[in-house]
Amino acid sequence: MLKVEHITKYYDQNKAVDDLSFEVPDGKIFGLLGVNGAGKTTTFRMIIGLLEPTSGKVTLNGRPIDYDVTDTIGFLTEERSLLTKLTVKEQIVFYGTLKGMKEKDILKKLDYWLERFKITEYKERKIKELSKGNQQKVQFISAVINDPKLLILDEPFSGLDPINVEMFMEAIRDFKKKGSSIIFSSHRMEHVEMFCESLVILVKGKSVLEGELKQIKKDYRKKNIHIKGDVIAKDFEKIAGVVKVVSNADEIIVKIESDEIISRVFEVVKKCKDITEFSVEDPTLNEIFLSKVGETYEK
Repeated sequence: MLKVEHITKYYDQNKAVDDLSFEVPDGKIFGLLGVNGAGKTTTFRMIIGLLEPTSGKVTLNGRPIDYDVTDTIGFLTEERSLLTKLTVKEQIVFYGTLKGMKEKDILKKLDYWLERFKITEYKERKIKELSKGNQQKVQFISAVINDPKLLILDEPFSGLDPINVEMFMEAIRDFKKKGSSIIFSSHRMEHVEMFCESLVILVKGKSVLEGELKQIKKDYRKKNIHIKGDVIAKDFEKIAGVVKVVSNADEIIVKIESDEIISRVFEVVKKCKDITEFSVEDPTLNEIFLSKVGETYEK
């Protein structure tokens, strides 16, 4: 289990991370979210031991993060960190060696991942000759070559098409099944919703929302009602408790303050013709994220 306990980090007088705490149990995926400059990168660097917290502590399975522990960590950074003049084989052997692995073990696992990601023909190809998507695959392999107990994924799907995104998703789920603790960060909230059981949202280094995703959605009282049929958006805009009405090509979405407004919307719908859908859904994580981050910046 990863434990982050009350960590704060100053750069001179600038507080980059402010009293942040969370836990990532074995076999769980945790979301660390925030806009650019929110403190995510600083937090990652403190977790893997590249930065020392000004106060607080980070432990993995009860041990402080030192060079022995970092050999059990994998980190896929948002920025490209590949040595582009090396071949794929040379790159992965280099990273695996840094993690204390023997070359024969590195090459065995490299062959497994190249076959799994369908890029076996690029083993002896230089990194700079690969497409952006295939470079991302190599970067992922470099992060997991040591079968990490803690895996940090910062924008892992960058540059990938939908087929390769699904390939990555399956690989991440496999690490979860094997008991790895995983921290997942992305600006694509739909990806976070697919993976993360719990999360924290950072704004200016401080947590503004944290907890189990299911509970966060339950506590956020606003709902979305999807309606398909012969309806007029303006009829719903007049209802007290309706926050917004969105007209799409084949439906309208009525955004409401709470469950109590559902019956009011339904009374209007009953008077409409040819209704083929009336469904109430929780808000998306993207809506919650925008709301919480917006509230903080408005203060």
